[in-house]
Amino acid sequence: MGSLYDSEGYKLAVAPGTVPVQTTISPITGKPILTRDIPQTLAELDSKVVASLQAFNSWKLVPLDTKLQIISKAVDSIVNDAPALAKEITEQMGRPIRYSKGEIAGFEERARWLIKNAKDALKDQSVDEGRPEGIKRVIRRVPLGVSVLVGAWNFPYLITVNALIPALLAGNSVILKPSPQTPLTGERIQEHLTAAGLPKDVLQVLHLTPPQMDYLVSHPLVPFISFTGSVQNGKNVELAAAAAAKDSGAFKVVGLELGGKDAAYVRQDSDPTYAAENVIDGAFFNSGQSCCAVERVYVHESIYDKFVDECVRVVKDYKLGDPREEATTLGPVVSQRSAEAIRAHISEAVSQGAKALIPESLFPEAKVGTPYVAPQVLVDVNHSMKVMMDETFGPVVGIMKVKSDEEALELINDSPYGLTASVWTKDLDAFNSLVDGIDTGTVFLNRCDYLDPALPWTGVKESGRGISLSKHGFEAVTRAKSIHVRAL
Repeated sequence: MGSLYDSEGYKLAVAPGTVPVQTTISPITGKPILTRDIPQTLAELDSKVVASLQAFNSWKLVPLDTKLQIISKAVDSIVNDAPALAKEITEQMGRPIRYSKGEIAGFEERARWLIKNAKDALKDQSVDEGRPEGIKRVIRRVPLGVSVLVGAWNFPYLITVNALIPALLAGNSVILKPSPQTPLTGERIQEHLTAAGLPKDVLQVLHLTPPQMDYLVSHPLVPFISFTGSVQNGKNVELAAAAAAKDSGAFKVVGLELGGKDAAYVRQDSDPTYAAENVIDGAFFNSGQSCCAVERVYVHESIYDKFVDECVRVVKDYKLGDPREEATTLGPVVSQRSAEAIRAHISEAVSQGAKALIPESLFPEAKVGTPYVAPQVLVDVNHSMKVMMDETFGPVVGIMKVKSDEEALELINDSPYGLTASVWTKDLDAFNSLVDGIDTGTVFLNRCDYLDPALPWTGVKESGRGISLSKHGFEAVTRAKSIHVRAL
């Protein structure tokens, strides 16, 4: 490598005459830590899909109780392995170890809920009310088939569990492509499921190049794709799926969980200290690398100064450093390229009149040319600045002063994204008057940056399409089959 830190978090070596290899580079040290082989030919990829289809044809016939037993056993095993898995998360993507342990706890929470509610979500629905005797009508949820799940690196276990467990419980086979930044997560899940009794090829984990990914998405034997990642890559998946329909008539179901530029609105009756502590946590947890991180804040003018002061106080207490140390509360971002993009958002905003409130000297570990980025709070910002309109995906938040609910609502919706928004108020009536006008998939009251497994996880606009989690998440990985019977 020419420098300690590579501009990407991973490399794909596919030079002519070489065996394709994927290399993961740790943001902690900038050094390679893992290599994985990539399929050498499309024929090899075809064989994986055929094996998945064959596994599906058997797995869909397995009773749900048996599926529940296998997956519950695997979840038990993953939870018991939490300390080792947390260490691997930190090494691969740089989250402080003190928080990586919590990802496995979150994985368990979602998995247990999905397991508990699977029978109810997948049971036959009778619609026989008022029909003549002898007529029976049932709606049955049936699996789609070979399902391709594309994970992301920022919360690799949490993101994977959202679609994987419903897909398997519903009877689908799964080809899981983990992020090249966190390849071990998919492999560990597969290991635990195999040990728990999951039949061969019901779950396969593949590491692929972008062209191979396009080929897999467009494959005629793949009816369902669930993708989590950037807006542009999500569009690429959608285009590949659409091209398959045009070329071969293979229509596909595509679920997309993409970017966010999530807003918080702090009303005049809110406790500015409570709001600041929680909003900053929602903005800077995981170094701001969350699709539902708070990236922009609108504060009523009457408490604006107090709220900003409290935000600055909280941010100054962060400890940026080696994420393998328990004392660290803010680790590196995923790559040097990501760090450069974050710094560019800050510098552009400042050049256009924004004021940076956090002295970078408080965080000596933050150095240009590394993924270590100092946290920043910006004021005097506006919607002409990228930091308020484009996804930053880093430890930065912009704060604007507003005079009314109406102004805040207009600014919240002035975004190409629509994943979540949060309102901070003690006035429940005021909150309820705002909810329907906020154009996002989720609206929070007095909390943020949290996925409840009982609620659908969904977005609008460029934040994506489709649903995971909740009972509706099972609908995303199945199709309705009508059964209409006249008994003779």
